[in-house]
Amino acid sequence: MTERADQLILNYVSKAADAAHGVLRADQRLDFSRRLRARIEQERQGSQSAREVAKVLARFGDPEALVAREARRLAEGQQAGEREPEPTSAFPKIRDDPGLPPGAAKSIKLAQDRLSRRPGRGMPLAGLRRAVMSGANPMTTEGRDAGTIVKEHPRETLAMALLLVAALLVPFNLPSVAIFTVPVIIWAIGTVIVLLSDDWTWRDRLLGTSAPILGYSVGGVLIGGLRVSATAGFERFFTEFFNVSGIMFMIGTGLGVVLLAYRLFNVS
Repeated sequence: MTERADQLILNYVSKAADAAHGVLRADQRLDFSRRLRARIEQERQGSQSAREVAKVLARFGDPEALVAREARRLAEGQQAGEREPEPTSAFPKIRDDPGLPPGAAKSIKLAQDRLSRRPGRGMPLAGLRRAVMSGANPMTTEGRDAGTIVKEHPRETLAMALLLVAALLVPFNLPSVAIFTVPVIIWAIGTVIVLLSDDWTWRDRLLGTSAPILGYSVGGVLIGGLRVSATAGFERFFTEFFNVSGIMFMIGTGLGVVLLAYRLFNVS
């Protein structure tokens, strides 16, 4: 988590430094980057959480806006007749500072709004969009991506992996253990782990683990029934049921794991 948090800060400062090219002189840009990093570390207060660091960065707003304010500060000093405005150890004001310029407050609010979005608010499938964007822009997900999810929730990740393995083994017709097939045994282990986890709601746990069974039974009956005529008889129906039920089990498992992963990614 420490490396992830440090990378978020490095990316933010680098973006600000890039925005300063052509706007500030090299020495001004270096001083600006130094003071920006120092202020971020001050607001960070030693936190090693990537999510908390992303929230801190949101309070600074758009790096380009910070560069514009620094350029304006330097220009105002020159207009006042100063040879060169004296560098200050304090960085320009951010959200919690008194007397924050209205323009800066607006850019910070926009950044905070992007970070505070949760599934069910804003645009449809916002949580899925955040998951997809996590690799390109970690700030949109408060520093969360697939890697951090695995580190923070290893047991839940194992459970989802077991459910997927159970589905993938269905076509291989492995020998049974006692009266249970291998996929059912693996599915049962994964289901127990999911049900014992507190990182999902009970509703999500039940939906995620029951989706394979619903796919196997309900899906098998519906699809099997559609593939036979009304006069075909039960023997033909059961044949078609067993032909499609395994595939429906795999589809149900996939949908259940997608739900569980989606909820886990957006867990508070």
